[in-house]
Amino acid sequence: AQRAVSLVRSRAGELGIDPQRIGILGFSAGGNLAAGACLKYAKREYEPLDAVDAVSCRPDFGVLVYPAYLADDTGQLKPEYAPTKETPPMFFAHALDDRVSCDNSIALARALKAAGGSAELHVYAAGGHGFGLRPSEFPCHTWPARCGEWLMQRGLLKAGKQTP
Repeated sequence: AQRAVSLVRSRAGELGIDPQRIGILGFSAGGNLAAGACLKYAKREYEPLDAVDAVSCRPDFGVLVYPAYLADDTGQLKPEYAPTKETPPMFFAHALDDRVSCDNSIALARALKAAGGSAELHVYAAGGHGFGLRPSEFPCHTWPARCGEWLMQRGLLKAGKQTP
């Protein structure tokens, strides 16, 4: 994930994107990976390969949808996922009836807020695990619109545009 963020940022010009609006999105275990990218950007998890690895790997925002493995069995955030005030802002979407406990989202969102960071948390009554982007009879299918609004409020997405 660190390499991916640096690679996209290093090629922002040729991709036609703003290098200061690079985010990361992850679902389930991928939400854990996205959280790690947002929290552990200060030190590379691998030996640098080339000049790309000199480019910042800190995402400008994170979108975590039913992230897994962030909280312990008591619902407390695992120490290795402790945020700081420098942690990028994060958007969370989770369902209460998910087999992956929504404590994962709640614990990180609360810790981020307590650290002086920014978090937007949406916990839906129903949707299970894996609701993703598919249409549903449950309100959880509205999370992409809520996320878009959040991105626009933060200046990360312009109104009427589908991409930053």
